[in-house]
Amino acid sequence: MKLFIKSLGSTAAALFVGCTVASSQTAAPVAAPAAKWETTAAAGLSLTRGNSDTVLTTLGLDSKRKWDSDEALLGISGGYGKSQGVRNTDFVQAFGQWNHLLSERGYGGIRADGNHDGISKLSYRLRVSPLAGYYLIKEEKTSLSVEAGPSIVTEKFIDNSVDTYAAARFGEKFEHKLSDTAKVWQTAEYIPQVDRWVEKYIIAAEIGISSAVTKQWDMRVVAQVNHDSEPVQDRKQNDFRLIAGTGYKF
Repeated sequence: MKLFIKSLGSTAAALFVGCTVASSQTAAPVAAPAAKWETTAAAGLSLTRGNSDTVLTTLGLDSKRKWDSDEALLGISGGYGKSQGVRNTDFVQAFGQWNHLLSERGYGGIRADGNHDGISKLSYRLRVSPLAGYYLIKEEKTSLSVEAGPSIVTEKFIDNSVDTYAAARFGEKFEHKLSDTAKVWQTAEYIPQVDRWVEKYIIAAEIGISSAVTKQWDMRVVAQVNHDSEPVQDRKQNDFRLIAGTGYKF
């Protein structure tokens, strides 16, 4: 009898210890995967010889990173081309944006942009814009956000003096995954000078589609439109680019 009671006590103790260990192992929190930068490098090349002699190259790099309540976006792209030995494409554009979520859909942040366009005689245009934004759609496959805020713009055209002015910025961004391997995106910005709202403003828009060839490599087509209501003399208000190329994800 004593041996039975002793064995029963030992078994109960062993079960208690085992359950305690199992419970502690089950309750241990699973570490969330660390946030990583998602980077895509894009390139395009157009070359003709014979009756025409043209070359056009474009390069781009976009990177983004998301945390629980923050998001960082970085990008730079440029292009250079000639036709019959005459330069017809010469641009560089870059941006950086940081967003901090204030709610499930609302956020605040700041954005900086830089542009150069040798064909439009734009030496540089720099812009800093605090912003408030809101996701009208925030789903796994589809997102649509709008942004607004003040902006400070400093620009210089070739043979002109530097001009700095206060502006407003209204932005919009849409992205939709057509499938596991294809997506479309679209962005637009409207930046009017606050004291010359109707006369002086900038509009920039982009629409693109990409389709994966492999897990990391895709083919893409991008259309870009830039409108400057007050270009320098002998230059047009509108610039349009259609870029076909490839992208590689890091």
